[in-house]
Amino acid sequence: MNQTIRYKILELFMLHYPKPYMELSFNSAFELLISVILSAKSTDKSVNKATSLLYSIANTPFTMLKLGLYRLNKIINVIGLHNKKSIYIIQTCKILVHNYQGKVPDNRIDLEKLPGVGRKTASIILNTIFHQPVIAVDTHVFRICNRTSFAIGKNVKEVESKLTKLVPIYFKYNLHNWFVLHGRYICTARNPNCNKCFINHLCCFHLINKLK
Repeated sequence: MNQTIRYKILELFMLHYPKPYMELSFNSAFELLISVILSAKSTDKSVNKATSLLYSIANTPFTMLKLGLYRLNKIINVIGLHNKKSIYIIQTCKILVHNYQGKVPDNRIDLEKLPGVGRKTASIILNTIFHQPVIAVDTHVFRICNRTSFAIGKNVKEVESKLTKLVPIYFKYNLHNWFVLHGRYICTARNPNCNKCFINHLCCFHLINKLK
């Protein structure tokens, strides 16, 4: 795919998703951090269900530590891998309190030192909270990039590297949310809704299938 087509695709996303949003519910950097940790291999719906109660009780590192591991685990037990995630959250809160005065770090190095925080989670925090032009590549972003030929890569790291080079900075702030929303509701993993897709005339997957 050439850069002119990529630019047209990005312009269409900007037109159709003028105000892209995360479907995780949060009201602070800390709440988003915890929600993203909880979202690994879980749906946003299940995370929001758990955090609606959790954040009414504990929504800072200090109150989370006061809540404790046992009670935290009981509250989030509707989420997959809740035992491991409870431990990650308590460990992360201890680090935030002891090293960062309870604040979420604003740089990748410190973020990725937190238990349960990988590159994708760090990128989401940096992009959403600190408004940095970084692109988090999750399963939806990875699928759309490869399916459309927007940025082909064998793994997440490869796709992220290509996106970093190919996407103009102006679009980097919203690309993650654009592709996630599109991946959930249009370009789904199984049976993508190509007829409802506003970029189908620019998508290699759709154009090839039309020729079959």
